[in-house]
Amino acid sequence: MSSHLAGRTPTSDRPALVLRGLDKHFGDVAAVNGVDLDVRQGEFITLLGPSGSGKTTTLRMIAGFTVQTAGTIEIDGNDVSRIPPHKRDVGMVFQNYALFPHMTSGENIAFPLQMRKLPKAEIKRRVDDALRLVKLDAYASRYPRQMSGGQQQRIALARAVVFEPALLLMDEPLGALDKKLREALQLEIMHISRQLGATVIYVTHDQEEALVMSDRIAIFHDGKIEQLGSGEDLYERPVSLFVADFIGESNILHGRFEASSGGGWVNGDPWRWRVSEAAGSRAGLGNGAPAALVVRPERLRIIPRTGDVPTGVNTIDATVTDVLYLGSTRKFELTLPDGRAAGVRQQLGRDDADWHPADEVRLAWDVDAGVLVAGKGI
Repeated sequence: MSSHLAGRTPTSDRPALVLRGLDKHFGDVAAVNGVDLDVRQGEFITLLGPSGSGKTTTLRMIAGFTVQTAGTIEIDGNDVSRIPPHKRDVGMVFQNYALFPHMTSGENIAFPLQMRKLPKAEIKRRVDDALRLVKLDAYASRYPRQMSGGQQQRIALARAVVFEPALLLMDEPLGALDKKLREALQLEIMHISRQLGATVIYVTHDQEEALVMSDRIAIFHDGKIEQLGSGEDLYERPVSLFVADFIGESNILHGRFEASSGGGWVNGDPWRWRVSEAAGSRAGLGNGAPAALVVRPERLRIIPRTGDVPTGVNTIDATVTDVLYLGSTRKFELTLPDGRAAGVRQQLGRDDADWHPADEVRLAWDVDAGVLVAGKGI
């Protein structure tokens, strides 16, 4: 690649983005409420959460399109809290591409360079580099209407990175694409951002997209960051019932925490499940506090209801309601004694047990496989 799009080389170890006490109120409604975030240079951070959780409003405040009610925004060490969008040195990629329909691809990419009054020869070199970067060298003279959605999104990405911004912001850029194309572009965006050393703030409501693409994920809930960490952190070690329920599939067993040596118990009346010492320590619950034991579907196994239970294993009775074939896995849907649903995922070829609807079985899981979080009580 030409050096004109070789990416930014950080001159210090200062964060690329710092948010402190960021608030946005619309009347009496707090859309964003006290968000703090530090983003490292070259990091790919995804803001993930349900509709109305505050993730898009946070992105718009970083871009300058929405003015915060309180708090500060620093980009590359500079306070930009009251600086207009065009002076913030950020590139933006939108879900609807936002290409100028009367301009060719090359002209769209050149536009931010022209606004910065770069020499014509420099603009041409950078546009050519950007087109090669997104593998659309031959599309410089095409108009948006002559290209597919995926091609338009690549041009939008090229336009956002061509002036080498301090920060690249992406607002659900793949939301309008079909699943296969979306998955292909996920990998392409990852590779391009790494190739450029770009710092990316990416908004999506798609959990799988966030897990695939991100260095870290910020889970938004009610205008706040509920948990910030790697995809593995969020999936394996959720800090709250919301995160456990939002990320992936979960089986959640409610009860009250009973502290004991070596961990503790969740009393679900009439059931009682052992909690590991590590899980109990992370949760930090007091004796008798409402608790929820979270077990992922792939950590559960189905065993006969009769027979001995191995040491270090929790169980609960269940009834098989459905068996779903999903290609590489088989999913069992079950009903627990209190009427709640549970799910088990079984890798084909690794467990030949054959269960059918109406079978009365036990669900079993290793004590270490359960994650303890504060619950709603029973």
